[in-house]
Amino acid sequence: MFWGGAPDSLPRIRRVRLAALAAEIGGARVVGDPAVEIESLAYDSRKVEPGTLFFCVPGEKVDGHEFAAGAVEAGAVALVVERELELDVAQVVVADARAAMAPLAARFWGDPTSELRVVGITGTNGKTTTAFLAREILQAAGIQTGLLGTVQQVVGGVKEEVERTTPEAIELQATFRRMVEAGDRVCVMEVSSHALALHRCDAMHFEVALFTNLTQDHLDFHDSMEDYFEAKRMLFEMGPKTSIVNVDDPYGRKLADALDGCVTFSAAGAKARISASDVSFDSEGAEFTITEPLGGGEAAADDRFRPPTGVVRTRLPGHFNVSNALAAFVAATALGVAPDDAAEGLARAERVPGRFEPIDEGQEFAVLVDYAHTPDSLENVLRAARRLSEGRVLAVFGAGGDRDRDKRPKMGRAGAALSDLAIVTSDNPRSEDPEAIIAEVLGGVENGADVEVEPDRRAAIALALGQARPGDTVVIAGKGHEQGQEFANGRRLPFDDREVAREELRRL
Repeated sequence: MFWGGAPDSLPRIRRVRLAALAAEIGGARVVGDPAVEIESLAYDSRKVEPGTLFFCVPGEKVDGHEFAAGAVEAGAVALVVERELELDVAQVVVADARAAMAPLAARFWGDPTSELRVVGITGTNGKTTTAFLAREILQAAGIQTGLLGTVQQVVGGVKEEVERTTPEAIELQATFRRMVEAGDRVCVMEVSSHALALHRCDAMHFEVALFTNLTQDHLDFHDSMEDYFEAKRMLFEMGPKTSIVNVDDPYGRKLADALDGCVTFSAAGAKARISASDVSFDSEGAEFTITEPLGGGEAAADDRFRPPTGVVRTRLPGHFNVSNALAAFVAATALGVAPDDAAEGLARAERVPGRFEPIDEGQEFAVLVDYAHTPDSLENVLRAARRLSEGRVLAVFGAGGDRDRDKRPKMGRAGAALSDLAIVTSDNPRSEDPEAIIAEVLGGVENGADVEVEPDRRAAIALALGQARPGDTVVIAGKGHEQGQEFANGRRLPFDDREVAREELRRL
């Protein structure tokens, strides 16, 4: 079974009777011995070991029921199934095997989120930065805090690699148990719409739920923007003690209108309980003032959200990062961190890997690497780069294969309109033809834009750096912290925009 960490970081072995687990699922029917003891959980037959409860989860391409016999041969002592199988092993028959994973995993690991104060952050853009900053503030305040996110996870102060933004419920609950055993008191986590729609976060206890924004993405998975929004809203229907919402975003305003007593924030002038004003930024970061809560009454009386003394600073430049910093500040104060302490922790927080990350090899122009892979995030990054640049802005970007195709021309339109030179290249083409993806991106470029095409991503980066002049700013967007490029048949080649940029700068 995959836990996401080193073998010595596994949680303590547990043994739970099948009947106790089955009791978590209303209407579940146990076939066979309900007293069999379960020692591990798995939904991947390759991870089965003796004593495993194996979940037969139907998927888009394969059905876990087809792997049940192999799982039993490997040592599975029980199965969770949607239809009874002709196998001599205990079975828990449920309506939805995927939905059963979270409550059973939570019960198996002793409901670990009841022992953690969990901050869940959802939205299209800003989740990673907000989560990083919130953890840094909490750590600076002396609160040992775990992290689950796109770039990395941190358990007991140890950084670990991740496979997806929000893991499957089995790994998720095991990781929470490891956090508790390692002394973490809080967990700050990114919560993806996939995770919410696929029940990965069911059976969790959230103390804080935070919404950053919603822009076009993942419409290969969700039927529409409204469906995407409804998936995000599920986090706020899970009973968090505090809901925090960005009302600069139209979907945020819609969400706030539907929630009772949520804490609203704004970095762009919207009416909110907590606002950032007098915003300024340069290449070294940003600073702003947090204003008094609006509306009086309960909002003004809540001492957690009083403004800190003086100007608030962050090492992250760009107006969009002011919004992320404000969100992190509000999340930390919601957990009881004093406003002045939160402001101090925010000022000390390091930059987030692959998010507006500067690359400096002594060149006479700026190079920034960012994860921006949606039209809105690319626009935000290029606008911020424009304000920082002494000369031109050169952009290198593309669009991913096997993902939302409708956003491709919008990426092209934003990238070309907001840069002086746009170089369209390959991102993660996956099973698609890179040049066909590029053609769709170019479909949104307006006449007169200065655009070049270079399908080879390394060559495209080299082309941009080679054309940059003193004072210019080169933005390499789309992959950020990622360290590989994905091609057909699951082939993944090592590729890190930051390292490639450094190598090409040294060649110059």
